[in-house]
Amino acid sequence: MIKNYFKIAWRTLRKNRLYAFINILGLTVGIVSCLMIGIYIKHELSYDRFNTNADRTVRVTMDYNFGGETQQVAVTGTKIGPQFKREFPQVVDFVRTYKRTRVVSYNNQLFEEQNFFYAEPSFFKIFSFKLVRGDAENALSTDDKIVITEGTAKKYFDQEDPIGQVLKVGDKNFMVSGIAADAPSNSQVQFDFIAPFNVLDAAKTEDWTSANYITYLLLRNKEDIQPLAKQITDYMKGVDKNELKTTGSQHLTFHLEPLTSVHLHSNLPDSFEPNGSITYIYILIVVAVLILVIAGVNYVNLSIAQSAGRGAEIGIRKVLGAAKQQLFKQFIGESLLVTAIAAVLSVALAFVMLPFFNSLSGIQFQFSALFDPVILLCLVTLAIIIGFLAGAYPALLLSNVKLAKILKSGFSFTSGQSVRRSLIIFQFIISIFLIISTVVILQQLSYIRSKDVGYNKSNVVVLPVDYKMVPQVDAFKKVVSGIPGVESVAAANNEPDDVKWGDAIQTKDGKSLTVNALPMDEDFIKTMQLKIVAGSDFNHTDVLQVDTTHQYKNFHYTFMLNESAAKALGWTPEQAIGKEISKNYPGRIKAVVKDFNFKSFHDPIGPLLIFLDHDQTGDIFVRVNANNTASVIPAIARLWKERAPSRPFQYKFLDEDYDALYRTEQRTAGVFTTFSALAIMLACLGLFAVTAFAVMQRTKEIGIRKVLGATIGNILLLISKDFLWLVIIATAIASPIAWFTSHKWLQDFAYRIAIHWWIFIAAGAASLIVAGVTVSVQALKAALANPVKSLRSE
Repeated sequence: MIKNYFKIAWRTLRKNRLYAFINILGLTVGIVSCLMIGIYIKHELSYDRFNTNADRTVRVTMDYNFGGETQQVAVTGTKIGPQFKREFPQVVDFVRTYKRTRVVSYNNQLFEEQNFFYAEPSFFKIFSFKLVRGDAENALSTDDKIVITEGTAKKYFDQEDPIGQVLKVGDKNFMVSGIAADAPSNSQVQFDFIAPFNVLDAAKTEDWTSANYITYLLLRNKEDIQPLAKQITDYMKGVDKNELKTTGSQHLTFHLEPLTSVHLHSNLPDSFEPNGSITYIYILIVVAVLILVIAGVNYVNLSIAQSAGRGAEIGIRKVLGAAKQQLFKQFIGESLLVTAIAAVLSVALAFVMLPFFNSLSGIQFQFSALFDPVILLCLVTLAIIIGFLAGAYPALLLSNVKLAKILKSGFSFTSGQSVRRSLIIFQFIISIFLIISTVVILQQLSYIRSKDVGYNKSNVVVLPVDYKMVPQVDAFKKVVSGIPGVESVAAANNEPDDVKWGDAIQTKDGKSLTVNALPMDEDFIKTMQLKIVAGSDFNHTDVLQVDTTHQYKNFHYTFMLNESAAKALGWTPEQAIGKEISKNYPGRIKAVVKDFNFKSFHDPIGPLLIFLDHDQTGDIFVRVNANNTASVIPAIARLWKERAPSRPFQYKFLDEDYDALYRTEQRTAGVFTTFSALAIMLACLGLFAVTAFAVMQRTKEIGIRKVLGATIGNILLLISKDFLWLVIIATAIASPIAWFTSHKWLQDFAYRIAIHWWIFIAAGAASLIVAGVTVSVQALKAALANPVKSLRSE
């Protein structure tokens, strides 16, 4: 019997090829959208769960206030791990980690490595990174050992045995003692090298406040997390009072983040990898469901439209004794067959679309991800559910129709008109909602790219340097300045788009303020084209005051503040000039610069301290004439090889790093743009179905109107107006929903656009035009039909 059901279903599909094609296409697009989004969501939710101790591992984060606003960061000092292990019995072990860029040399070749880690031997106890060669307990037991990944071993040694080989990192030699499997993509800890933490100078002392390291604790039980967090808060109150001597609202404390929640639930700066967002996961789930709902609604509408021509079949079946249950099974069987075909095609389409999806998501999924047992089980379950839900309504209508009605007046579903129109409205509500949301996201990204951030980020080449290069920076700047096309050259500790240095300053009257700080040289203000609102720029005299000789006996800072820092200290920019403040050493304020965005637009501009310090240089900035970029880069490369042979030449553009701050938002925009296009396409397929059904139901009416003199325009208007009203209604319903969700999303930005009224009009108009074209195709076909043939067939 089941075989017979599917045989008849197959014949029905072949007979109605157009409807079958549209049905299968719509469901395939809906299922493949869910499939791709499901792969991404599964990956994001699985972050760090491969670790055996994931449920009882926590990351320690720092919460501090030394005046001004409270700051929270993911980095800590060196004392936290060892002190907490000594103080709290719940702590089984700890690992302090530090990630930085290092130059590694082997066989006279230099490589700049971005994922160079320092960690204690407990690293392999706390995390489940597998060593394919070497002993995890002893791999970092001495200061001359280093662990590399399989990918790194292939890069450096190819077919040679890496164990026992020597790599030079800076001035120190390390012997390869272990080979680790490459870190999985769903790990926040991504490394290529791991060297012993003890080789760092900072490891020789324990300090509460030098926040440069990420600390993890391994607890006895996962139930210890909350009680331990409270004990730490109470313990740090005593440290604040007795050791740090804080006063008033000043404090230093630490919080615990479960390892498995860091990626999606933490937004603290200084993490190893850019974090995801649980909000975006929810958004993607909603988008996937909405796309699938549109595809299911399409199936219902197309099935009903197609059923208008099946009156004879149903009548004959009933005459021959077919029961309601048998008819219901027949039509559900057809639905399951269509869904099964769509599911198979969706897997094939996923293979084709995977490279595009990898580009969209920023994750390099392998084809094997499509055959993950969980994904395949979800796919099969999804296909069955869609088959039953999408086929249930038309199957019930078809199986419950009365035989007498069929024999008397033929087969029609006029009573279901309101349901079908409601489904069309629902589809366009989803489509218009996605369109409006996409426009708002794209506008916010455009605002971020075009807004004046307070400095000129265009045409600036960034050259990372290390401690070996620092003594040569001034001489290198001079020779680079002589290259035709170079407008100015400067050096600073960090890029101005993401200042991470945290510090504190004090005024002469004892007021303290927590600030971000940016050490720089005397040419940085000019090169970045920062605006000075009071005072004057640094000069050579200011440089001479930064005298580190004679044990800092004559050392004296020259400072600049931004407007926010001056305001926080109670001064106008003019009042701040000449005031003395101290940062371990005293100095006078020479200028106040106009506030600029030294972090992403998610964060408001806070207090910033700018000071001269050539020894803290981390990057060289070269402003280039836009017409000379192609010739300047090779010229800089030649000078670099001559003057910095210990470091490979690497460069990047400042505006590219600025754009990278908003990579998550860019991916979200890409997802919304893609799925908005799919949603409107699927909604138009549904509209095509209902229009086809309406034209079929009104064939006689259209024929009579044409005989009585109706023009093609009259017929087009007659058929189109009812459906275009549905889009207008959908726009009215979708607009407030889209405004609310877009407004909530924008609240995550300290600097954001206003949502303009014309966005809703434009989205509705665009949908109306697309829907009008879709309806007109069927309406024009009906208007051009021969009325004599229509009346004869009716």
